[in-house]
This record gives sequence, structure tokens and C-alpha cells, in this order.
Amino acid sequence: MLSGTPSREFCAELGPQPLVVGVDEAGRGPLAGPVVAAAVLLCKPGPPGVDDSKKLTARAREEAEQKIRATCAYGIGVVDVAEIDALNIFGATMLAMSLAMEQLCEALGLDDCHTLIDGNFTPQGRCDRWRWPAEAIVGGDGREPAIGAASILAKTWRDRMMVEAAREHPHYGWERNKGYGSKEHMEALRIHGPTPLHRRSFAPVAQLEMAL
Repeated sequence: MLSGTPSREFCAELGPQPLVVGVDEAGRGPLAGPVVAAAVLLCKPGPPGVDDSKKLTARAREEAEQKIRATCAYGIGVVDVAEIDALNIFGATMLAMSLAMEQLCEALGLDDCHTLIDGNFTPQGRCDRWRWPAEAIVGGDGREPAIGAASILAKTWRDRMMVEAAREHPHYGWERNKGYGSKEHMEALRIHGPTPLHRRSFAPVAQLEMAL
């Protein structure tokens, strides 16, 4: 399920529009697996334990994720490896954010949102599917609770996808490195070669494939 809308009470208390939504992504740097984005409209008051996902332990992220999904509205956008290789990782990230917003707006049944996005860039003017006013905030996942909540959902969602993928491709240690280029992952790439989930547009994978 790529979106979630909580109770009628939540929707009844949304307040004046446009609604402020936080958007963030996970998985721009790995050599394997999708890029995932989340869009979150926080409940009031916001759920406890929300912060930049990178500052939280895995257990704290999972606990925060459960609270966010139980009390807030959210959308998830997933862009697979084929699209990453076709678009490049920047374009794929912009698409993932757009898909996340589409899922959220569909769940809410409305479209009048102002988005806060972690980083230097927004999908506005960079992805044809993006249609919302957007503000980029450097370090936003630690400054804006809605972006922090989105960072938690995006990371936990992607982490679970990589743990599941590791069951089918057990040599690469994805349950530990989540597709990043760790020493274990690179050694397995040299021995076993790339899988269909590896990003062939990324130099370490492309160079190794040429050498095989």
C-alpha cells in the first residue's frame, strides 16, 4: 500500500489550504535497488520521535514510522532500477517525489498543497508530473518535522525492500548495506557480477561489467 489516510477526525481538522507537506527521498547513492520518496502531511500535534532519519537508530526509525503511518497522511513513490538507468538518478529522484505526492493527494482527495523538500532542488520544472508549489530547504529533514517524517518513511520503506531483495540475491549483503558500495558489496560484485537490481548507469557497476 503506497499511501495512507488516517481517521475522519484527521481530515476534518486539516485546516485552511494549502496544506503543508514534507517530502524527502532515500537511496540516491546506492549501487543497487530503487530510489524511494515519501510525502507526509503531519497530524496535529505531530507524532513524537520524529527527526532526521539519519540521526535515529534503526529501532527508533521503525517506532517513529509506525506512529507516522498510524496518525498522519502519506504517499510513497518508488522508482525502479530500469527508470534510474534511463533517466539518471537525479531525474529518477524527482519522479519518485512526484509519485509520492500523487499518492498522498489521491489518498486525501485534494490537491491544494505547498511542499517543503529537503535539499537544494525541487521537482518543480524538472518533472512533468509535478504540479505543486515547492520550497527547497537545505538540511530540512532536521529542521522541518514534516520533512523529517518523510525521511523516516522513505528510508524504512526502502530498507525493507532491500532486505527482501537480499533473500533473492544473498551474496551482496544488502540486508546490511542496503545496496551501498560497502567493501562486502564490492567484493561480491567482483565475484558474482551485477544482478538485475544493480544500477548499470553507476560507474562502479558499469566499469565492473565491462571488465567481466
